[in-house]
Amino acid sequence: MRTIDLNSDVGESFGNWTMGDDAAVLRSVSSANVACGFHAGDPSTIAQTCRDAVAGNVTIGAHVGYRDLAGFGRRFLDCSPTELADDVLYQMGALQALARAAGGEISYVKPHGALYNTIVHHAVHAQAVVDAVHAFNPELPLLLLPGSVALAKAEQAGMRAVAEAFADRSYNPDGTLVSRREADAVLHDPAVVTENMIRLATEGIMIARDGSKLTMNAESICVHGDTPGAVAMAAAVRTGLENAGVTIQSFV
Repeated sequence: MRTIDLNSDVGESFGNWTMGDDAAVLRSVSSANVACGFHAGDPSTIAQTCRDAVAGNVTIGAHVGYRDLAGFGRRFLDCSPTELADDVLYQMGALQALARAAGGEISYVKPHGALYNTIVHHAVHAQAVVDAVHAFNPELPLLLLPGSVALAKAEQAGMRAVAEAFADRSYNPDGTLVSRREADAVLHDPAVVTENMIRLATEGIMIARDGSKLTMNAESICVHGDTPGAVAMAAAVRTGLENAGVTIQSFV
């Protein structure tokens, strides 16, 4: 692979509470997963993030999550599929209004946190997310974990499912992400992360935490905007990939 997307979770500040340096991260990525207000983000933060993304020619995606501000969307909510689908639709509608006011559009959807990890295996919630996005715009790609139930359901619905890899997260041997509750779930060394992402983009290989090799045909790489040192890590990954002959370009 000689072309790959770099994405980051942004727009997650809330009121006086600042999460990450979005403006700086946006200088390194090609796609922005913009919070939609349910797990993080307030209207003014989201609007400014959209303006910054449009100004930087960064593709805007809807970063939808469970309705869980207190838990930053990292807790599973046992809601009905109808409620979940309605929540996802609501979030996309809110972001679309703010994105259009900034001169942009929603171009893809990426679930956040617990919702993202839940629909790797939870068929009911996976179907609810796919149904909501399909109802909003069936042409929107869904950015998902390779091998997930949601990815298969999106493809079954005739939608584009885009597989992604995580630069700053550790992987289990089965290709799932190591839980944030466990030690070393998040990677912090830009040199190690960059080496891993060059291997992914050029060889399609990720190394699990037990040393085993995972074959991964990812079209996008995520660098979390809230990870300490995210700005430096995103810049290092982009520079390393470009030096290795890989073009950074949105998958849309």
